[in-house]
Amino acid sequence: MKTILLASTLVLSTQVVAHTDQHFSVSTDECTVDFTNDVQITPDRLYIKNGNGKPVMIDAQGYLYIADQPVSLNQDARLAMQTYADTLRAELPKVASIALQGVELAGVAIQEVATAFNLHSFDALSGLMDELHSEIKDTFYQQGTFVMGEQTFNEFGEQFEHQFEEKVEQAVEGAMMESIGSLLVAIGSEMVSAGGDMDRFEQRMEALGNEIEQRVEGQATALEQQANALCGQFESIAVQEAQLSAMIPQLKGYQLFNYR
Repeated sequence: MKTILLASTLVLSTQVVAHTDQHFSVSTDECTVDFTNDVQITPDRLYIKNGNGKPVMIDAQGYLYIADQPVSLNQDARLAMQTYADTLRAELPKVASIALQGVELAGVAIQEVATAFNLHSFDALSGLMDELHSEIKDTFYQQGTFVMGEQTFNEFGEQFEHQFEEKVEQAVEGAMMESIGSLLVAIGSEMVSAGGDMDRFEQRMEALGNEIEQRVEGQATALEQQANALCGQFESIAVQEAQLSAMIPQLKGYQLFNYR
């Protein structure tokens, strides 16, 4: 059970993007970056929207358009725009990757415990993790476009609150109630195997718990390291955006990141 709590806490606490009334924050123990505008990434174009009705578009060659009107750039500015777009294209999808890995890790933890104790009542929880995985993927990837911003996260938040939160609570409660009999049988079998020796039984149970936890903990640590590295990359992007705004004044107000 400790492993389930570990993984569930991971899914909730390592959300790379969190919502507040003012902004979205890309946050880990290492850094906090405010995510301020919406972005859409297609294979050959990148769009940034800040609510003023004049979206920025950067094409694959680094040419800049605001409200569909080209912005004249010198060679250095165009190359800087191209580098910026390439960086966003490489780094932003990692937010989705980390979120999806967190859900997968929770599913692995649930499956490990269920397999160890032959608990079929955990199938509903595993199914919900699959649903949540699909929901997160559909939030970030829409018709071949990667999207990240206030509207998409609001939609996902409402979907999670209205559909998944209650389902998860009910599935956990149901699994625990249905698992009592199976757990008692499993514990009885373990005690028989231990010859009625409680110390030996406790040692076997502790070893089993440690084995499951170690399998998950290594992945959890790696996931946390990815989140910290990503937040550091977003800090660098915030600096890059400040430099671009100084170079191209028309970009003021279109920054995606504000490092704190």
